[in-house]
Amino acid sequence: MKLYYFCMQKSEMKIYYYHTQDAEHIISEWKRGRYPSHLLYGVTCFAENGIDVVMHQHRQENNRLIRMLRVAWQVMRCREHYDVLYGTSHRGLELLIMLRALGIYRHPICIWHHQPIVKASGWLRERVARLYYRGIDQMFMFSDTIMEMSKQSVKARPERMHMVHWGADIDYYDRFISEHPTERSGFVSSGMERRDMPTLISAFNNTSLPLRIFSIRSYLGNDYEKIIGAIERRENIAVTFNDRLIIDELTTEVNRSACVVICCQPTNYTTGLTTVVEALALGVPIICTRNPQMPMDIEAEGCGILVDYGDVAGWESAIRYIAEHPEAAKKMGERGRGLAERIYNIRQCTREMSLVLKRMAK
Repeated sequence: MKLYYFCMQKSEMKIYYYHTQDAEHIISEWKRGRYPSHLLYGVTCFAENGIDVVMHQHRQENNRLIRMLRVAWQVMRCREHYDVLYGTSHRGLELLIMLRALGIYRHPICIWHHQPIVKASGWLRERVARLYYRGIDQMFMFSDTIMEMSKQSVKARPERMHMVHWGADIDYYDRFISEHPTERSGFVSSGMERRDMPTLISAFNNTSLPLRIFSIRSYLGNDYEKIIGAIERRENIAVTFNDRLIIDELTTEVNRSACVVICCQPTNYTTGLTTVVEALALGVPIICTRNPQMPMDIEAEGCGILVDYGDVAGWESAIRYIAEHPEAAKKMGERGRGLAERIYNIRQCTREMSLVLKRMAK
């Protein structure tokens, strides 16, 4: 196991840090300025809050059963002292969480819960799930709406849930803007999760305004290459497919755009949030599907326009407004940047998490 110190601060506690991705590789990319640290959920900022980190040694494993067995074995064999196991997701930690529920694994577990807690299908699954949730000592959630939805489940304990303001790595985007000065123009779609391409492309077909779509070929059951390929689109719409999304290249595209468009399918979680917080940090105005699970109301905050699910006419109206009112759009971007600086940034998020983690260690 490796112990990481990102700045010299007096340590008050130590966490075992578990991420579903290769965090050590991501940290090396972050140090080179090629990756924003908010996708590491606080690991680069914990030391500023008096928390040391024991890093889980990531090993890619697609088989879910083998992954949870391997992770449990690695964690149980850790000889470094730590106070709390902190996970950016439950995926891979399922066995450890169940062992915690049974009193076999003794360390408190705190995870990010990305979706609302809901009733399981079937009596037996629900009974197992109730036992499972006893093994999660604390949960971080992305919005008050998700937390309130979770409270409707008998598995949820309100005192174990905490809404924290997850947000962007401001330093990364400041450095990026400084190193890549550019004139902003056109619209960009850069996200990959549950995107509603038929609605978005139909709206831009009707406006003839320039749109650049950067998409992964397939993600979470959506074959975007097939979906987009089946839609007639005009010359104002350019599409680029990749096998994976390269963060710094996408940041370049968002930074040179006059507006970010986030057109999503209905879900019960914060679809599009990563793209939103990036746009806020870059000071780019947003047009976004009206997702009630989002932690912020970009329209009420004055940094963007919300459109209902599947509303082609609504999208067309919002697109034209941004194009025809550049000064108003610029003000939206400035207000978005202010919101990121005040609330939705990774340092603020980590401060909020650290208060919970330190209470768990006592």
